[in-house]
This record gives sequence, C-alpha cells and structure tokens, in this order.
Amino acid sequence: MRRANQKTHTQRPSPRPSPQGREREWASALAQQRSRYHVCMTLTYHTAGESHGPALTTLINGMPAGLEIDIDFINAELTRRQGGYGRGGRQRIESDAVTFLAGVRRGHTTGAPIVMQIPNKDSRLDDLEKTPPVHRPRPGHADLAGSIKWLTTDCRETLERASARETAARTAAGALARCLLRDFGIEAFGFVRSILDATTDVQPDESNLEQLIEAREASEVYCPDADASETMIAHIRQAKVDKDTVGGIVEAHIFGCVPGIGSCVNWHEKLDARIAGAVMGIQAFKAVEIGLGRACAFRPGSQVHDPIAFDEHQRDAANLGFVRSSNNAGGLEGGMTNGMPIVVSGTMKPISTLLRGLPSIDLNTKEAQHSDYERSDICAVSAASVVMENVVAFEIARAFLEKFCGDSMHQVQANYDAFMEMASQLPLE
Repeated sequence: MRRANQKTHTQRPSPRPSPQGREREWASALAQQRSRYHVCMTLTYHTAGESHGPALTTLINGMPAGLEIDIDFINAELTRRQGGYGRGGRQRIESDAVTFLAGVRRGHTTGAPIVMQIPNKDSRLDDLEKTPPVHRPRPGHADLAGSIKWLTTDCRETLERASARETAARTAAGALARCLLRDFGIEAFGFVRSILDATTDVQPDESNLEQLIEAREASEVYCPDADASETMIAHIRQAKVDKDTVGGIVEAHIFGCVPGIGSCVNWHEKLDARIAGAVMGIQAFKAVEIGLGRACAFRPGSQVHDPIAFDEHQRDAANLGFVRSSNNAGGLEGGMTNGMPIVVSGTMKPISTLLRGLPSIDLNTKEAQHSDYERSDICAVSAASVVMENVVAFEIARAFLEKFCGDSMHQVQANYDAFMEMASQLPLE
C-alpha cells in the first residue's frame, strides 16, 4: 500500500526515472517480492597461488548476472599496481593481465562463480636451483611464524604464499567490483599521502577529483603533489643507497555512496569493520584509520562530530540532500555510510627484505646468521595505494549488494531505484 501511494506522488519525479517503462515496474515489483522471501548470496572472493607458482587465481561468488566487465580497466589497475618508484626487478619480468576462466560470457557476468587468472612469467616454484630452501627467516616477514606453524625449517613455502605478489589477485577482484559500483555513480580514488617525513596536504573532493587523478598519474610515487613526490623519491633513492627500505601512508576516497550501506545491527555487518579488516589484510599494513582516525582522541566532541544540514538543491544527489560542513567521520557512522565520501588511510611498514639483511638465525643449527635475501622492493607504498583502493571498493560493493540484492543487474537497479525514491520522499507517512 505504501509503495502504491508513492507511485501517485506528483510533487517530484523519481530521482532516476527508467526509460524502460512497464518492464522496469515489473522488475521493481519482482525485486520487492524477492526481498521478502530470498536471502541474497554475499559477494565474496578467495585467492590462490604462490609468488613463483604458475599463476594467481581469484574466485568470486555472488556477482549478479548482466554486469558489463571493463577488462581494460581491470588490467589498467593491475598495471598501476606494478608501478611506482622503488619497485624491484620482478616488475620488469611480469606484465599482469587477467583472463576470465568462468562466470563470464560475451563480456558480461552470468551469475555463476567467476574465476580470474593472472599468469606468472617468473614461474619456478619447483626449480630448487632457482628457488632454493630458505633457512634464515627475515625479521618482519611471515618466515619464522609460518615455519613453526607448519613444522618445517624451510621458510620457502610460507614466503611464497605470504608474498605481496598475491595482492595482484585481490586488486583484480576489487577492480571487477568497481565495474559494478561505477554503474551506480560510485568512484574510488587512492593515492600516497606520505613516505617518511614527505607529506602532501591535498584534500580530494568531487570538484578536484579529475585534476588529482591527472596529478597522481604524473607522479612516479602516485602522490598528486609534485613537491611532495620529489621529496618521497629522494627518500627512496637514499634508502636504496643505504640498502634499507621505507614505508608510508596511503589513502582511499570513495565518492557517490548513498546513505545506509552497511549496518549497525551486528558487529560483523558494520562497513567500517569490514573495511578495516580488508585493509589490515594487505601484506605489510600495520594500521588503518577512517576519517579523522586516531586524531579523534586529541579533540573534544564538538570538534569531532560533523554537523548535519539539508540542502534542497542536492535532494536528487547520492547524499539525498543531507550534507555536512566537515567529514571527520570519513563517511561512516554506526557502521553505515552517511552520504559523505568514505575516507580510509592505511599505514604500510617498510619492506621486510633488506639488501643488507638483519640479524637472524639458521633454523637448522639455531646459530646466529644474517637473514636471507629474496629479490624485493625498496619501497612498495605506491603499489599499496592501488591495492588498498581496490580492496576497500570490494567491501563497499559487498555491502552495496547486501542492501540492493538481486540475481541480475536489472533487479539490483530496480531495488536501488525503489530505495532512492522512498528515501527522497521521507517522511513516508
């Protein structure tokens, strides 16, 4: 009855009127019927593969049928992940590109599980001469803990899976999820905020986004600030001279999310918790912050919480007209999006493989030794910004589909449109 009353509402049209007329009405009715009786499959992904194995593989479940896949965009994200000043020799060997093995037909998803594969050109896992056992664990890496966990003194099998090479598979998953988000006007932007004491003060928003993307693409360290980029490069260059490594802080901004994605009902449904878990799951990340983050501890509440206002001129925008004069919450309150841009920052520690090595032991003899050296990067912060941008996007897509679920993109679109229409007409009674 409430939905029927809305259809006769004449003050303003639906914020996203459908060109398909009756077909869209049928789809909307079907979507509402499904929402009563059908529990949607959660969007998930798993990865498999080793650093020097034959390939990396990503399995994605829960993607609706009918999503148009932009494979050029996915491959461009993989290429960006390989770039950045301070990367090692591996990036000159690989030229990452994804191949779809299942779940896609003629450029569109079918609703079946999706399998993506990224071949490794430097595949030599079973060649003991080129890929020998490792008995001297590297401090800061998974070597020691993994060897003890699996009751072996050879760190090789641990380090092959623990390697950040695996993030190529996660970047592909996130880039695929962004194909869906883009259909609903949601865009992601990631960049390097700082390396050591070199920091940029840029503040991305929708008005300067294109300019910042252009500036980021012109930077060897993916920082949209030419002066800060120059200092960052100098730090990385000096680290190489010192046979050392450096880390940094990366940031992701997500624009265009409507309010209400995520949930406050259960802790594991909170979108900020999911995002934090995804970011901390990236190799070498030691901290994650949302919005103002830890700086909230040093301000009173009056200087933390973002005042709420309503702008009638933005009623048809993704934020439904609910605006803030600040965004200290980083677009998330109570585990849900609030219509403001989502802002996430992550801290990556310096790479744990140093050219000069670090004090360690031989796991067989227990005698003091220097850690083994595996070909590695001096700095991978630029690549990490790409990885974080995409894993954050995947978590948003997961929560988005939980709210606007459907077996096909037609149903997802219908659910989205119905929600936007009702939300824009509050109060409904």
